[in-house]
Amino acid sequence: MNSAFPRFTRLLVGGFLLLWVETGLGAGLALTLLPEDNPEVRANIQAYLGEIQPRNTREMRRYSRFARGEISKALEALGYYQYQLQLQVIEGDPATLEVRVEPGERVLLGQVSLGLEGEALQQADFTLPSGRLVSGHPLNHSDYEAAKRHFRNQALSYGYFASRFTRQELLVDPDAGVADVFLHFDSGPRYRLGEVTFQQQGSLDEDFLQTFVGFVAGMPYSSQQLSQLSRDLRESGYFEEVFVDADPDRADDNLHLPVDVSLKAREPRTLNLGLGFSTDTGPRASANWVEHWVNEQGLRRGVDAQISQPEQTLGGWYEFPLDPPMTDKLRVSSDITREVYDDQESRRYGASLQWFYKHANGWERVLSLRGEREEYYVGEDRGATWLTLPGLSYGFLQTDRRIDPTQGYRLQVDMEGSRESILADVDIFQLRLMARGLVTLLDRHRLLARLRLGATATNEFERVPLSMRFFAGGDQSLRGYDYQELSPLGDDGRQIGGRYLMTTGVEYQWVVNSSWRLAVFADGGNAVAEPQELKEPKWGVGFGIRWVSPVGPLRLDLAESLDDELGGTRLHLTLGPEI
Repeated sequence: MNSAFPRFTRLLVGGFLLLWVETGLGAGLALTLLPEDNPEVRANIQAYLGEIQPRNTREMRRYSRFARGEISKALEALGYYQYQLQLQVIEGDPATLEVRVEPGERVLLGQVSLGLEGEALQQADFTLPSGRLVSGHPLNHSDYEAAKRHFRNQALSYGYFASRFTRQELLVDPDAGVADVFLHFDSGPRYRLGEVTFQQQGSLDEDFLQTFVGFVAGMPYSSQQLSQLSRDLRESGYFEEVFVDADPDRADDNLHLPVDVSLKAREPRTLNLGLGFSTDTGPRASANWVEHWVNEQGLRRGVDAQISQPEQTLGGWYEFPLDPPMTDKLRVSSDITREVYDDQESRRYGASLQWFYKHANGWERVLSLRGEREEYYVGEDRGATWLTLPGLSYGFLQTDRRIDPTQGYRLQVDMEGSRESILADVDIFQLRLMARGLVTLLDRHRLLARLRLGATATNEFERVPLSMRFFAGGDQSLRGYDYQELSPLGDDGRQIGGRYLMTTGVEYQWVVNSSWRLAVFADGGNAVAEPQELKEPKWGVGFGIRWVSPVGPLRLDLAESLDDELGGTRLHLTLGPEI
């Protein structure tokens, strides 16, 4: 008897809820929808009423008159014109407003007439609204407003500034339960882009600024072209403020719009200092000085320096913008690098010429010519090599966010080589491939994968400089192993670097909240002398924690190698992007 009664009560309440549902929407409001709950209607009423504040009986009665009007608007906006509405104030402090609504039958769309005329009729990508404005579909006023915005937004985007609706009507017959829609749009003529003039607080040449303009005077107006011009100028590194204006009221008799660009130059020089740490390199410091324009043609120059326990680098560069400057540039650079690790030491003196070009599909190509002398020591063995290295690189990056993306991938292909017959001490051809990917599932589950491959062809490996030999192990390679711990060994048991490289890693992250994540991972690979040795990779596994800092994720990992002789338990700490 006692157990049956609660079960009977639950069944009774459940059956009753099929007929009506009552839920509080804020303090002092109870809403009942008959004969059954309609989530769309409930949400729209809540949106119109907003948050209900506590009120006494007198204030609630006054508020009920306002609420009646807003609820009516909410119902009619969804096509419910045959509704029945009851409001009752339950006295108290605070008082309660009881609302009972029977939406009734929903109005359906009858005749739907969407028309376009004018010059836009000849433009293939100027489209009629698509969506729910279809005869027989339920009426929703937001669909009607969205269709009007569709016409207006396209007209503004494509330069039909004299456009107008020749007919815009929504005719509702509540008794018949039918609504007719008439939206007829006349685009009028399409305006044209005119000459671009620059007003600047700076000293860049007018002809150089014109190289940023990706359109010619007289072409059809496009807001996308103006947005691209603004974006390119902002991202050029020359300006602090950019304002692009094309006022339709200033069009000439041929409907050409002059384009005015106002520019405020950034500070001509900047100096950036940085500190960092990783378990591979320990603490490190960096300095970067840039003069953002040296002359009227936008020439840049800078100096970079980085110091850590294993590596010290000092370099300078000049950068020449080409035409167009956002996709083409030429860089001349030179640098000195000293790298020491265990009983290995490398000193490099080099200079290079690089031509950067960015394709329309997002791939960046770099053609380079590098000359470098490297002196290297491996224990008691010493060597020195001069190389003249032409190179070709392709890179691509696609992410949804710059600092801490949730989706994306990076691809990189690098190749370079030298010939003894052309200012080099040894024949070398080297190919390097890198891929990283990230996907987030159901907001809380992140999967990362990475792959790095390398191969070297040479007629004299002993003369290949250390900087072009492959090593594996460390924070960014195989966790569970020390920095550059994995490579072939020489006759004296010292690491000499490999001809071939393969490293891979898979990581799963569980998102705790917006700032913290937990991770488990497995890394594999090796640096070897012969390609068949890659069939037996070294492995490391572990877990870690991630803190999403303002400059990128800070990663703390505890990893264990699965090799009995090498590696061990290692703690890895890194900061920076994950792809």
